[in-house]
Amino acid sequence: MGETCGRIGEELSRKYAIDSRRFIGLLARGNLFELLVAVVLSQNTSDRNAIRAFENLKGKLGVITPETVASLSIEELAELIRPAGLHAQRARRIKEIAEALKGRLQEFEARIRELDAADAREVLKQFRGVGDKTADVILLVYFGKKVFPVDTHIKRITQRLGFVKSGSYREISSFWSRCLPPEKYLEAHLLLIEHGRETCRARRPLCGECPLRDLCEFYRNALDPGV
Repeated sequence: MGETCGRIGEELSRKYAIDSRRFIGLLARGNLFELLVAVVLSQNTSDRNAIRAFENLKGKLGVITPETVASLSIEELAELIRPAGLHAQRARRIKEIAEALKGRLQEFEARIRELDAADAREVLKQFRGVGDKTADVILLVYFGKKVFPVDTHIKRITQRLGFVKSGSYREISSFWSRCLPPEKYLEAHLLLIEHGRETCRARRPLCGECPLRDLCEFYRNALDPGV
């Protein structure tokens, strides 16, 4: 299977170029708190909308820190991040995280850095609104830990290829973690998302343009529904 996953990476890297402007996690990767805010904004919305909200916030504050976010009222924060949707709920969660990390971001970062991935994930998940995927994006993108985040695109692609049975977050994450060398996790994560956006779409997937179609159970079944 490692050979198959290696081929998937090669095929996708030939088809797509990673543009950091299309990925909110890459735009915010230089600052832990900015990345935390960015991934909360990206939940259940497109990166395009999340980036608009993030840029509004950054334009207002300059640098997004626990202190600058905590200085905003919930109403001000909600209005700034409105493009991401669910702005009132997100504002409350981001404000809570800001208050919790105010004056202790460096200490918190040092603690996460020292922990193994599983323990670090649980610490991050103590914040309301941070689940497995959000935590894993932070652990991979900012800390370089050996985790493989799974979003809706990656889940759909993995299931269509026929690589997993249950489709649970942990099963899919574990599959790619076993299948790829750790130094390829971030690139593969981004390439799979791009593939899901552009080709292996939720509706009307462009199977005829897919470089992975000869590996794909979904494509084989579409050709011969009796399989």
